[in-house]
Amino acid sequence: MLRDSFVLNILSTTRSVENPAPALAKGVARLKVSGDDDDDQGISSGAESVEITPAVTPKRRIDVVAEYSAHQKSRETLNLVVVGHVDAGKSTLMGHLLYALGQVNERTMKKFERDAEKIGKGSFAFAWVLDETDEERSRGVTMDIATSAFVTQHRKFTLLDAPGHRDFVPNMISGASRADVAILVVDASTGGFESGFDGNGQTREHAILIRSLGVRQLVVAVNKLDVIEWSETRYLEITGRLLDFLTGCGYLKEDVRFAPVSGLKGVNLAHRITADNTPELAAWYRDAGDVGETGPCLVDLIDTFTMPERPVSKPFRLAVTDFFKGGTFSSANSVSVTGRISQGNVQIGEHVVMVPGGEHGVVKAIDVDFVSEEWAVAGDSIVLMIQGLDIQHISVGSVVCTPERPIQCTTRFEVQLVVFDPPVPITNGFPGLLHIQSLSIPAVVHRIIETFDQRSGEVLKRRPRHIRKGATARVEIVTETPVCLELFKDSKELGRIMLRKNGETIAAGIVTAIFSR
Repeated sequence: MLRDSFVLNILSTTRSVENPAPALAKGVARLKVSGDDDDDQGISSGAESVEITPAVTPKRRIDVVAEYSAHQKSRETLNLVVVGHVDAGKSTLMGHLLYALGQVNERTMKKFERDAEKIGKGSFAFAWVLDETDEERSRGVTMDIATSAFVTQHRKFTLLDAPGHRDFVPNMISGASRADVAILVVDASTGGFESGFDGNGQTREHAILIRSLGVRQLVVAVNKLDVIEWSETRYLEITGRLLDFLTGCGYLKEDVRFAPVSGLKGVNLAHRITADNTPELAAWYRDAGDVGETGPCLVDLIDTFTMPERPVSKPFRLAVTDFFKGGTFSSANSVSVTGRISQGNVQIGEHVVMVPGGEHGVVKAIDVDFVSEEWAVAGDSIVLMIQGLDIQHISVGSVVCTPERPIQCTTRFEVQLVVFDPPVPITNGFPGLLHIQSLSIPAVVHRIIETFDQRSGEVLKRRPRHIRKGATARVEIVTETPVCLELFKDSKELGRIMLRKNGETIAAGIVTAIFSR
């Protein structure tokens, strides 16, 4: 048994029918990977891999691992996802933060203000920094992942602004699957926090989803506190309820920080408040380490996020989140793909293979956070221009790999599953929508192998007829089309799955076995 230290304590409290956000707060803790069962025959080594041809060594070869080690500090980037309920003010807050950090010039900001006023939505101007489509701007709702980049005193960030509306949770999962750390934005206004945290709000579900996708460090931005005159009582009420919930979901107390902010007014975002500019907040928001100082601003807190260890020496993997014809140095047979490198490294001139499909190509250009580079490593969000690929054979969820060791591709695999609160018990043949990174495809729980106690690992029942909420089970999943994945013990990112049904997230799990098709 291999203990899973990443997927922790998801969902232990039951939730009512009226509260669709899962509140089982202790489920995913102590997941174990089992490899000693008779059912494991044909696992992993029997899975179908792409037939490969020898790669041609490029003329100029860089020792990327050595280069990364030598320049690690300057190249380290954290992928930051911003999540929260639809009305929490995420895009306005982050747009204002980017403006305060100098990422948006004055001329552009003035244009946003004029254009927003023309359609009677003047308060949306800062949100337009990230909400780029006409539909997003007219509705005032983020619908897809918006990306940007910024730098603080100690960190470089790739920003992923996720949609908060429940209709766009699949897009939120796609963004969160690429994240290292997160900001959870909550609305402190009267009734605002409750609408997001209770009932049909997304605050709970988002917090649970990002944790089950591997995010461990979290800053909670308590937004719109200015509309209730910076009430300390309200702030303590919200932070107290959230801390209890978050630690119950598997976050460590020391990894969760809080900051009172106003995204619309820009208060306590990039600079600490003073008694002169925000006396009501300064009266009680003090630095725990120095009571003579006001408390940290949002940037102070995210600047303390620690860097995860990057698996830069493993075989190259990049899960495709988007793709388009051409790109930098484009030619008739060049395609650009975007995504985050899950593991390994890549450089210009390198041969790669696209899975599924097995098409080979050569890397012609690399953009890392909108800057051209000669190489990139695990953790980098990149645009990769590849020559020799047919765009008709690429889709979201395809994986760009090193030809010598491509990712496995299958329609059958085994998962250790933690069940949240499905509308009906899960039985053999239960259909759902499977999420792996940016890919979402129909899938079926083909076979329930066993349920077991997540603490002791003791098998409770073999071949049960169904799985109810709160249970942990080992199941076999079958997909309609081939999917690219890894064993969780080999890849924390490509070995996680989510299962949804009728717009609800009903289970999360880790891949424990991969079978041949």
